Amino acid sequence: VQLVESGGGLVQAGGSLRLSCAASGLTFDDFAVGWVRQAPGKEREGISCLNTNDGSTFYGASVKGRFTISTDIAKTTVYLQMHSLKPEDTAVYYCTGDALAYSDSCRVHGSDYEGQGTQVTVSS
Repeated sequence: VQLVESGGGLVQAGGSLRLSCAASGLTFDDFAVGWVRQAPGKEREGISCLNTNDGSTFYGASVKGRFTISTDIAKTTVYLQMHSLKPEDTAVYYCTGDALAYSDSCRVHGSDYEGQGTQVTVSS
């Protein structure tokens, strides 16, 4: 099983990016899938989570109203659409997956599955 993120890069403040997380070896049925990020010198931050069973979502206060999490119909890819990006959004972004059989929400640490991360840099 592998999660591979893509879509990161350098963008100016106010711009948009869409991150993708492609799963191989599993589908995200019965999963809480999410995105966490870590900036240099800062704590890891859980920013979004999607329950693929009931469609419920969570967004951290720092991204609410600007970011949107979704999956494709096959539930093999998770997306994070990011708008109105700010320099403080600069971080490495990781997608995560936690089986709902064992967790009813996304873990910030110790997820069942986690990708290798993709760098997002927002210039001012």
